[in-house]
Amino acid sequence: MSLITLTSDIGRQDFLTGAVKGQLLQINDQFNIIDISHELSPFNYPQAAYVCRNAIKNFPPKTFHIVLVNLFDKKPGHLLIVEHNDQYIGCADNGLITMILEETPQKITALPLSKSEQKNTLYCAKVFAKAYQDILDGKPFEKIGDTDVSIEVKNPLRPLLGEKFIEGQIIFIDNFENVIINITKEEFEEQRRGRSFNIVFKRDETIDKISESYADVSESEKLALFNSANYLEIAVNKGNAAGLFGLEGYTEKANTQTQYMQNRLLYQTVKIYFD
Repeated sequence: MSLITLTSDIGRQDFLTGAVKGQLLQINDQFNIIDISHELSPFNYPQAAYVCRNAIKNFPPKTFHIVLVNLFDKKPGHLLIVEHNDQYIGCADNGLITMILEETPQKITALPLSKSEQKNTLYCAKVFAKAYQDILDGKPFEKIGDTDVSIEVKNPLRPLLGEKFIEGQIIFIDNFENVIINITKEEFEEQRRGRSFNIVFKRDETIDKISESYADVSESEKLALFNSANYLEIAVNKGNAAGLFGLEGYTEKANTQTQYMQNRLLYQTVKIYFD
């Protein structure tokens, strides 16, 4: 029984999520379909990359992944499947794949789209499912599409580094309103070099230590820790950090030069100063 994960920004309010699964099962009713998330924010590439990256790496080798995010950012002429670190990932050619992998895919092929078919989410799901079934049937990866393809590339959102600081962006706010920043434990320690530090957000809120769990502080106290994906997280023990401090997820629109957007950016970034 083959595993297929589904990640999308289509939500669960209507029929579409169920219909996508129906399309997959029409191709192979033995597919074991696993939902990652269908609540990703539309057009938020850093958020989608964070969720996909940290889910995909935990699956067994030869798992198939379908990422239905920003499918129609531009008029699609093809879809992509990559084979990378023994995982298969299907997504639109919109730059998301290089953000998920944080590097160039090891193998890549473009799946052609029929000119006579309506280019919608259900059709795209069917194209991915047929390609994955071809792989299961033993068809070589190089034969399921066009490997001579130049893909769109988007760089992953990286923290800004300085001699005495590192500045990150809020890339995800979870169900408990804990705030995840695009600074990994490895990046933090490399930049820290054993120095003391202050994590600063919302102008004057500070944290000067890393906790191991939420219970390290009293109820309603703020804390910082590295989550299960090893990303920096700001939380409140039995509280909601994002709502309490007015913190927001990073968006590209906020990274403009208007005063209003610059003010908003203060609530989407976290800065760590080293002494």
